[in-house]
Amino acid sequence: MPASGVHASSLRTIGGTPLVRLGRVVPEGAADVLVKVEGGNPTGSYKDRMALAIVEGAERRGELRPGRRVVEYTGGSTGSSLAFVCAVKGYPLTLVSSDAFAPEKLRTMRAFGADVIVVPAEGGRITPGLFVRMREEVERIVERDGAFWTDQFHNTDALTGYAELGREILGQAGAAGVTVDVFCAGVGTGGMFAGVCTVLREGGLERAVALEPASSPTLTAGTAGPHRVEGIATGIVPPLLAHGPFDEARTVDEAEARRLALPLARREGVFTGTSGALNVAGALRLAREAGAGHTVVTVAPDTGLKYLTGDLYTG
Repeated sequence: MPASGVHASSLRTIGGTPLVRLGRVVPEGAADVLVKVEGGNPTGSYKDRMALAIVEGAERRGELRPGRRVVEYTGGSTGSSLAFVCAVKGYPLTLVSSDAFAPEKLRTMRAFGADVIVVPAEGGRITPGLFVRMREEVERIVERDGAFWTDQFHNTDALTGYAELGREILGQAGAAGVTVDVFCAGVGTGGMFAGVCTVLREGGLERAVALEPASSPTLTAGTAGPHRVEGIATGIVPPLLAHGPFDEARTVDEAEARRLALPLARREGVFTGTSGALNVAGALRLAREAGAGHTVVTVAPDTGLKYLTGDLYTG
């Protein structure tokens, strides 16, 4: 949204993020790489778009009324965004997360007033079993408290929030005379990928490539494994992908992505987390294949400020 005038609510500051052309990490002869930098959203993540769309969708249908508790299980960014939206709207919120995720995210949820339940991870790794245990905790809360479960893995209201992200990309690229040929991004709930790709295809997108860590190749090989890329690769093929199917799925080595985080910050000024670095790593590979004269677009989902406690930005 434009940064002019006075907003009636901080919720109206969601969106309107920049689309940036990378200039120093893209190899010579490769396609242009554009990155939608989402760290400027209120909680530093594109999940703000989804959280607002889900809560307001439930309000319109009468599923969510004043005083009803909201609940979700989350790796952190969705939880931070729901905590922000629920704080502004006045809904009590319980979030189920884990110590596998960045402590900055857990602190953000609590800062906005959410009750946070932490499910211990095995060796600090993100595994399919962790998400099962977190979901079971949510189901107990729903049964006990009659809470409204936002159900981010199935809730199609998320597509509404992310469609706006796709429209922003189309508008920004079009204003620069650019056609988006390839879009790639890591897949978590699948909502962002599906919502954006549906809009971009209407604008002539040729290829949509889903990315995942090589250590958890659910989309490419049908198997899941432990990894440390927060926000993606939950061990399932997310149902929301059916609303915006991909043309191809690819794996990206997690170590390669983590090595890219610092050069992205120091050479391009793009300060993002592990999933953002993985997205750019995948985009660079696709750019080399596509060659000059084409454009690859991806997303930096959040800000690197969420990852300073860990080892992503050491060195």
